[in-house]
Amino acid sequence: MKKLLIAASVFLLAANVQAAPDAEAIYNKSCSMCHNGQLPQAPKKGDAAAWEPRLKQGMPTLVKHVTDGFNAMPPRGLCMDCTAEDYEAVIGYMSK
Repeated sequence: MKKLLIAASVFLLAANVQAAPDAEAIYNKSCSMCHNGQLPQAPKKGDAAAWEPRLKQGMPTLVKHVTDGFNAMPPRGLCMDCTAEDYEAVIGYMSK
């Protein structure tokens, strides 16, 4: 019985842990529409030269720009259910 309770507890804890953000999936779902070259002012995925000055601003600033909207970028970057951690992951993914 004790082993069953321990196994059930481990299972419940594992079920409550959130998975790490899947940056590629978020990019494909919400970001690629603008960051694939369709909008000239949106830095393209993988364009290190375009991302460099943005990354120098620091991740908190970039996440704020995504969350609040900035220039042509709409608020929340079209990902209404993304967290700050999701935004950090996808910015890292796009800037590589």
